[in-house]
Amino acid sequence: MKTWFHSWRAAIRIARRDAWRAKGRSALVLAMIALPILGVSAFDLTFRSSELSPAEKADRTIGAADARFRDADMAGVPILQDPAGEMSAPARKEDDERWPSGSTDVSKTFPAGATVLTDRVGSAKLTTSHGLLMTEVRELKASDPVARGIMPLLEGRYPEKSDEVMATSHFLETSGLSIGSTLSARNFERPYRIVGSYELPDSLKADQVNALPGAFLAPYATAVQKAGLPAPGSSVSYLVRKSGGFTWNNVQEINTKGVVVASRAVLLSPPADADVPLYQKEGWGNYEAGPANRAAELAAVATVVGLAMLEICLLAGPAFAVGARRSRRQLGLVGANGGARSHIRAIVLSGGLVIGVAAAVVGTVLAVALTLALQPLLEQAMGQRFGSFDVRPLELLAIALLAVLTGLLAAIVPAVTASRQSVLSSLTGRRGVRRSSRVLPVIGLVALLLGGSVALLGSLVTEQVAVVAAGSALAELGVVAMTPALVGLFGRTGRWMPLSPRLALRDAVRNRGRTAPAVAAVLAAVAGTVAVSTYMASREAENRASYEPKLPYGVAAAFVREEGGRDVPAVREAVQRYLPVELRADVDRVTVGKPGCAPWSNDAGCGRFEVVVPPANECPLYVSVPGGGDPAEKFTPDQRRKMLTEDWRCKESFHSGIYVDGGLLVGDATLLKVLGVDDPEAEKALADGRIVTFDRAQIDKNGTIGLKQITNTTAADKAMEEGRPAPGKVSSVPAYLVPGGKNSYGLQAVMTPAAAKAAGLSTVPLGVYAATDRLPDGEQRQKLDGEIAKLGSDVELHVEEGFVNEYGIVLLSLAIFAGLVTIGAAGIATGLAQADAEADLKTLAAVGAPPRVRRTLSGFQCGVVAAMGVVLGSAAGLLPAVGLRLTEERDQLRYHEQSIAEGWTGTDAVPPDLPIVVPWETLAVLLVAVPLGAALLAALVTRSRGALARRAAT
Repeated sequence: MKTWFHSWRAAIRIARRDAWRAKGRSALVLAMIALPILGVSAFDLTFRSSELSPAEKADRTIGAADARFRDADMAGVPILQDPAGEMSAPARKEDDERWPSGSTDVSKTFPAGATVLTDRVGSAKLTTSHGLLMTEVRELKASDPVARGIMPLLEGRYPEKSDEVMATSHFLETSGLSIGSTLSARNFERPYRIVGSYELPDSLKADQVNALPGAFLAPYATAVQKAGLPAPGSSVSYLVRKSGGFTWNNVQEINTKGVVVASRAVLLSPPADADVPLYQKEGWGNYEAGPANRAAELAAVATVVGLAMLEICLLAGPAFAVGARRSRRQLGLVGANGGARSHIRAIVLSGGLVIGVAAAVVGTVLAVALTLALQPLLEQAMGQRFGSFDVRPLELLAIALLAVLTGLLAAIVPAVTASRQSVLSSLTGRRGVRRSSRVLPVIGLVALLLGGSVALLGSLVTEQVAVVAAGSALAELGVVAMTPALVGLFGRTGRWMPLSPRLALRDAVRNRGRTAPAVAAVLAAVAGTVAVSTYMASREAENRASYEPKLPYGVAAAFVREEGGRDVPAVREAVQRYLPVELRADVDRVTVGKPGCAPWSNDAGCGRFEVVVPPANECPLYVSVPGGGDPAEKFTPDQRRKMLTEDWRCKESFHSGIYVDGGLLVGDATLLKVLGVDDPEAEKALADGRIVTFDRAQIDKNGTIGLKQITNTTAADKAMEEGRPAPGKVSSVPAYLVPGGKNSYGLQAVMTPAAAKAAGLSTVPLGVYAATDRLPDGEQRQKLDGEIAKLGSDVELHVEEGFVNEYGIVLLSLAIFAGLVTIGAAGIATGLAQADAEADLKTLAAVGAPPRVRRTLSGFQCGVVAAMGVVLGSAAGLLPAVGLRLTEERDQLRYHEQSIAEGWTGTDAVPPDLPIVVPWETLAVLLVAVPLGAALLAALVTRSRGALARRAAT
C-alpha cells in the first residue's frame, strides 16, 4: 500500500469480497439505500416526462395551426392578455366601471388568405348502454391537417358524414358502447353512428364525442328548445394558420378588437414580463414562483432529504458494524502486517462505498425500467400522456450520488470504531472495554434545551410555523445525540428483571455503539409518527367540535335543479327503493318564466324569485347603498360591534344545511317532521295556507311575507349593482314564525303547493327528503348511486352520517410504518448483538442453561431496542405537534381579536380554543404491540441450539 490509490484499491477489493460473502447482510443494506433512490429517481423521470415543452403544449392545444382565436366576451373593447392566452382584462377600466360584457365578431380579425378551422364545444346527455351520460360534444373537423395532434385517432376513422361521430376511449369504456354502435341525446332522437375512437393527450379521462361542424350542436339546440327547455350553451374558438405565424406584436394588435389569441410563436418564445402590459396592471402580475419561494422549496426538500439520509444511516450503520465485527480477525491481520489505522478505516468505509455504488446502480436502473414498463399506468393515473420519456443524466447522477454518500456516512462510525481496536484484541477476539463519549450527551442535552426553547418561543410568541419546526428538529437531534446516555439509564432497570431480559439490558448497555444507532433510528421514525398522529388527532377533535350537520342524523336529501325537474320522479323512486326510508317528504321549488329554466338563469324567458325582507328588518350593516359600496364602512368599529352584539337583525341566526334556492321550498307538514321540527302550530299554519318561516326578519308588520317574481333579470342585476330594489311583482302571503330558533338545516321557509298556487307562483319538482330508520349500508348506497348515474342528471345527493373521521386510515398507516421501521432497526441490532454475545451464549450452554435461553435472549434483545426507541420517540414526537397546535391557536386568536377590534365580530363571539389530543390508540400500538411483536418475531427466527465450542479467553 504505497500510495493512497493502491491502498484504496486494495480496500475496495477486500470490501467487495466481504460483501459477496455476506450476501444477506449486503442485500439488506443495499435494499435500504436503493429503495429511496428508486422512488426518487422514478419520480424525477415521471415528473420530467410529464412536463411538456412549449412545442408539445402547442401541438396539444392548437394542433398544426399557428394560433387559436377566441372571443374575450368583452363587447369588442380593447383587451390585454397574457402570452399563453389564458388570462385577459379590459385595457382601460376604472375601478367603479362595470366589467364590459358582450360578444364580438371574431371573423373580422382573421388575416387575408388564412386557413380557419372552427372548434365549437358544448354538452349533451347522450344515450349509453346503462342510461344517460352528460358528455362534452366537440364539433371540429379532426381529419383536417390543421387539427393534427389535438385528438389523435386510436381506432377506426374520422367522421366523414353528418350522422357520424367518434368518441374518446374513456367515453366508450364508461358508456359500454363501441365502434359501430349508435347513440343519440335526450330530447334529440337523431341517431349517430360511432366510427372511431380517439384520445385527448392532456385529458385521458375526458368523456367527449366529436362530430363535424354543424352536425350536432345546432340541431340539438333546436330540438331542446322545442321541448320547452332553454337552449344549451356552447363556446367557439378558431384555429388559424397563415404564413409567418403571429408574433407578440400581431397578438397585441388583434387584442385591440377584443379577441384573445394563443399564438404558437409566442408560446415558443414568450416575451419578457416587462413587455406584457397585462402584468403591469395591479392584481394581474405573473405569479410564478419567485426566488424566495424557490429557496423555501429547496430548503424543505433539503430538510426532507437530510432526515431521510439520517434515518438510513442510523439503520444501515449497525449492519456495517456487524460486518466489521465479524471481520475483526481479518482487520487484525491487516494491522499485524503493517497496516495503519487509516487502512482499517478505508476497508470499512469501502464497504459503505461498494454498497452505496451498487445501490445507486440498482436503484437507478430499476427506476428507468419500472418507469418505462409502468408508463401506460402512470399516464392513466395522471390523466395525461407523457410528452417524451425525458431522462436527465445529471439529475439521476445527483440522486445516485446521494446513495453513495449515504453508504459512506453509514460506515463512518463503524470504521472509526474498528480502527481503534488493538491488533491483539482483534486477533484473539477479545472485546475489551468500550467507553461511550461523555461529550456527545452534553451536546445533545444543549441541543434538546435549545430546540425546545426555540419551539416554545415560536409557538407562544412569533407565530411562525418554520420556527416551531426548526426548534423541534433541533430538539429531536439532541435526543438522538443523548441516546447512548439514555440507554445507560434504561440499563439500571435490569436489576429487577429475570435472567433473559437482564442479560439483554446488560448487553445493550455494554455495547452502546451498536444499540444507540438502532434506538435512534426507531426514535426518529416513531417521533415523526407520533408528531403527525398527535397533530391529526387534534385536528380531528377540532373538526368534530365545529361540525354542523346539514340534515338530521340519518336523513337523506336529493335535488335535481335542471330541465324543470324532469328526472325528479325517478330520483324519488330510487331513494324510496334503495334506502331504508321511514318517512318521505317530496318538495318542489318556485320557478319564474319557462318551467325548464335553472335557478338564477339569465337565459331568455327565464326569471327568478326572492323573499322580500322589509326595510325595517334589514341589518344596517348589510343594506344596499345606492351607487354600490360597502354599507358597513360608514359605521365606526364600536357601532358595528354593538350592532353585531345587540341588534337581533345583525346576529347570525342560521345553521348550515342543504342549499335551498331562495331559502323557500314547496311541500307539506311531512317536511317539518323529517327535519325534526315538532310544532303543531306550524302544521296547522300550513294547513291554513300560511307560509311557515324560521327567519324573523322575513315577516313584515302585517304578519305577511312578500314573494317577488322577477321576470327581467337584466334590469334586476342593474338595480342590484346600483343599490336599488329589483323590479318585480310582489305577492304577500300570511306567515307563521316557528319559535325557539330551531335548526331548519338551510331551510328558511316552506309553503304548500296550494298556497303557492294561490299566491300566483309556478312550481316544478325539485327533489325529496327522506328519514331513514337506519343508515344505509355500502351496498344500498352503491345501488342508489348506480341508479342515479343512469339518469345522467346532476343530482345533489346527501345522506347525513354525522361527523366522519377522515384521518383514521392515515393514522393506521403511520402506525404500521413506524412499526416496520422499529422491527427492522431492532432486528439489525439483534443480529449484531448475537454476533457479539456468541461467547456468552456458548458459556451459558456449557454450564447447562436450557436451549430456550438463546431464543428468549434474542427476543428480549430485540424487544429492548424497540421499547427504548418507541418510548423516547413517543416523548420526542409530542413537542412539534403541541408547538404547531399552539401556533395555530395563537394565529386564530389574533384574527379573532383583530376582528372584534375592527368591529366585524360581536363581543359575544366565542374565542377559538384548539384542542390538543394525544392519540392513545396509536401510542398503545407503538408502546405495547410493536416491541412485543418485535420480540416475538426475533424469538421465532432464532435457533434454540448453537454449536458448542471452546470459549476464547477474555
